[in-house]
Amino acid sequence: MLIGGLFLSVVNLIAQSPDMFTNGIELKSYRLELNQGKAVFTSPDSHGMAEIEINGEMQAVEFTQGIAPLPVSVDAKGTLLLLRSPQGKLSLHHVAQLKNGNHRLRHIPLWLSVLPPLVAILLALIFREVISSLFAGVWTGAFIAGGMRIESPYYFLMSFAEVVQKYVVAALNDSGHLSIIVFSMLIGGMVALVSRNGGMAGIVQSLSRLARSPRSAQFTTWLLGVAIFFDDYANTLIVGNTMRPVTDKFRISREKLSYLVDSTAAPVAAVAFITTWIGAQLGYIDSGIANIEGFGSGMTAYSIFLSALPYSFYAFFTLIFMLLIIYMRRDFGPMYQAELRARTTGEVSRQKSTVAGSHETEALQPAEGVVLKWYNAFIPVALVILITIFGLLDTGLQACWSALAEMGAAPATQGWGATWSSLGTLLSDEQAGFVLKLGKVIGSADSYTALLWASFAGAASALILTIRSKALNLGDSVHIMIVGFKTMLPALLILIMAWSLAAVTEQLHTASYLTEALRDSISPYLLPAIIFVLAAGISFSTGSSWSTMAILYPIAIPIAWAVGQSAGLEPGAANAILFNVIAVVLSASVLGDHCSPISDTTILSSLASDCPHIDHVRTQLPYALTVGAVSIAAGTAAALLGGGFGVCMLLLLVGAGLMYLILLRFGKVLPHE
Repeated sequence: MLIGGLFLSVVNLIAQSPDMFTNGIELKSYRLELNQGKAVFTSPDSHGMAEIEINGEMQAVEFTQGIAPLPVSVDAKGTLLLLRSPQGKLSLHHVAQLKNGNHRLRHIPLWLSVLPPLVAILLALIFREVISSLFAGVWTGAFIAGGMRIESPYYFLMSFAEVVQKYVVAALNDSGHLSIIVFSMLIGGMVALVSRNGGMAGIVQSLSRLARSPRSAQFTTWLLGVAIFFDDYANTLIVGNTMRPVTDKFRISREKLSYLVDSTAAPVAAVAFITTWIGAQLGYIDSGIANIEGFGSGMTAYSIFLSALPYSFYAFFTLIFMLLIIYMRRDFGPMYQAELRARTTGEVSRQKSTVAGSHETEALQPAEGVVLKWYNAFIPVALVILITIFGLLDTGLQACWSALAEMGAAPATQGWGATWSSLGTLLSDEQAGFVLKLGKVIGSADSYTALLWASFAGAASALILTIRSKALNLGDSVHIMIVGFKTMLPALLILIMAWSLAAVTEQLHTASYLTEALRDSISPYLLPAIIFVLAAGISFSTGSSWSTMAILYPIAIPIAWAVGQSAGLEPGAANAILFNVIAVVLSASVLGDHCSPISDTTILSSLASDCPHIDHVRTQLPYALTVGAVSIAAGTAAALLGGGFGVCMLLLLVGAGLMYLILLRFGKVLPHE
């Protein structure tokens, strides 16, 4: 209540300030002002036709005796006008029609356009709850976009209603968004089925036979964490619960087990091609690139995601760092003390975990009496991967054939082989190699269609295998699928509110304001490091990597592009900075999630490993921060060196070498290995 009252007081003060709100703003010799109750452009010395940039488009206006009507329609709700002067100065105005036919004109300072994401961030930091914070951010934006009309409670309440009526419904009334929702739910249903029918436990049981020593037990845990790549929750709960007896046998501390479980779950899910994360990531990236002017490379969200993968240093370094720890048999800090206690005394846990049971753990356990068959999980997962690849190739080649047809160069038949052979014409390079052609095909593909095909095939095959193996009957199988759908609901709600926030910031031209304000004040080479620290801080404070991506992507992407353009970078270098920032938001969100004691995956890792939660956080924190520091250095170096796949691979090797030296210098060899 205190925060809400303070916010309304600030808005009221701004709205009544004559210094901030005027009836006109200079646009060279033109002014937007009220004339006899009507909003018009006026100019004392202009006659005839003139062009004024409104909402990013040049609009022709005709002056008669120094007055030109607005070239846009205005109703009672009003419309926003973003004007740009010939000198490049931006100004935002709200024009609404009154009951008497006159107009209400208000100049809205552009700095207010950053309030919606700022409110969402601050409330998430204070209350540690994401969905309501995003809702408040959208409401703030709706109120500002409505002209901040405080003369009547009606308009204030209408802005509240418009959060759902206008922005949430618009977010859902999008075929791409609906595809992401359906894909995520189907993957959630498939994960629940292959967990309940014993398929996933069967894979884990088969691989756990590899554990014959403390080192091989840790490596098997790491390997399972990488193998269950498609969902971080399933990864955490299945691997932690299944490997706990194995690691206990070899006197591996619960702290080390929870670290291995937690630090494979999100990094793998974040960078794998087919996961429960990919739909949300594509949605966030799509929202961000929609706010970029001049990004004409024709790349899809999926191809941008693939191009940004080499810059995801934190995710890759985390996986490498764990391998180095296992191979070198060294630990440092609180983790070394925990491992030393377990190896010398046999006490794998300092105390019994106080974390209570969880419905999620129960839902992902095999049903009672089920025979664990590894192929019940392997077949659905393999189908998802294979059909996604098939879908990307099929839709991409169809799109390429259509593009060739428009050029009049399409082959006589629309087959894969004929289209592939003609791609050189489309690329204006008859000698184009396999990689260049494949990049064009993937970039032209309809990734949403491919993901829908794949998720439906995976869920359907999991259902058939579950019934065929008599693990569950049809009714119970459908019920478990619905339980799987429900597990995706919190993430989908965050995603829907994030889309709504992106829509309101687009309406308020937040990206335009920020890019103009920051264009000349930040070096593009330092931008990845700045975004990394910001994303990690938000993720740590909120405990959610998804909410961090939702808040930052629509803003960070256009800023990265504008800063690169302002610095005069070549298109390739500007794209490299953009891809770097996209990967940085993702990687730093995972880092903050790893360090946060309120993160859901951190809590679930403690639960699944039966490790005291604070012990898990305390021992994992130094490792995560070490890898994070190396990742910041690598991201900055990639920006300075111009980026590219080769540079990123070199930096991965250098970073791995640096982490090896850190462990060699500060790590201590464990006994009884």
